[in-house]
Amino acid sequence: MTAHAPRLFQHAFWDILTDVRETALVSLTPEDESVEDQRVAVVIEDEEDIRSLLSAVLAQAGFEVHGAGNGQDGLELVVEHQPLVTTLDVNMPGMDGFETAKRIRSISTTYIVMLSARTEEIDALQGLEAGADDYVAKPFRPRELRARIDAMLRRPRHHVAAATPAVEASDNSRAWLEHQGLRLNPDMRIVMVDGDDLELTRSEFDILADLLAAGRRVRGKSDLALMLRGEQFTGVEFVSDSDARAIEVHVANLRRKLGESPTNPRWIETVRGVGYRLTAS
Repeated sequence: MTAHAPRLFQHAFWDILTDVRETALVSLTPEDESVEDQRVAVVIEDEEDIRSLLSAVLAQAGFEVHGAGNGQDGLELVVEHQPLVTTLDVNMPGMDGFETAKRIRSISTTYIVMLSARTEEIDALQGLEAGADDYVAKPFRPRELRARIDAMLRRPRHHVAAATPAVEASDNSRAWLEHQGLRLNPDMRIVMVDGDDLELTRSEFDILADLLAAGRRVRGKSDLALMLRGEQFTGVEFVSDSDARAIEVHVANLRRKLGESPTNPRWIETVRGVGYRLTAS
């Protein structure tokens, strides 16, 4: 770290605090929210100043916030409070953010936002592969973080489906999307391959559902990225190279779980330079 780095971070930190105060002016007041709308968030961050800042941003967005200074304590908070959103630092002593994300994802469907000063593409991809829903660089702007979280919350959460009686399954039979032994029910959030259940992350499930619904129509990487953000293409949205690369990572993970080869796919065909579509029946 150069001699100027602490000073630059200090300036950025005070800019962020100013932004928080401005954001607070348009935040919801407690009277604006019903009891049902109250939300829980967990902040896992070893730097106390940043943890306080994140807690303030989320509290102003209507969350009940619980903070932890390391991965293990954060994992325990996730188990105890079942948060809707969890923010997670990458560089922490002991269990780092990547390992913490994997452990959280194995027990919870919380939306995970990883934050880090490490801005290399490989770090963002590693975070997504660990189970994060988004990866934000530090220092961050509260309004951007709020916007990213709002976009995530527009996507349906993945709930583990309980055993469904045969009669109910029959009633919902028309809701199933099917292709060559692959079956997906968007309402029940269930995926089956040749009769066996398949565990997918929320992003993998949504991408697969989108592709199955589209059939042989090509879905571009930009289309899929906007879909994950809860947006539709109108011609003015910005989709970065990192967004497109994240879709590639999600599809690669999806293929790995399906057990198919990208060079000889059974279900998902790559349209080079464009995106993806279902294979021919």
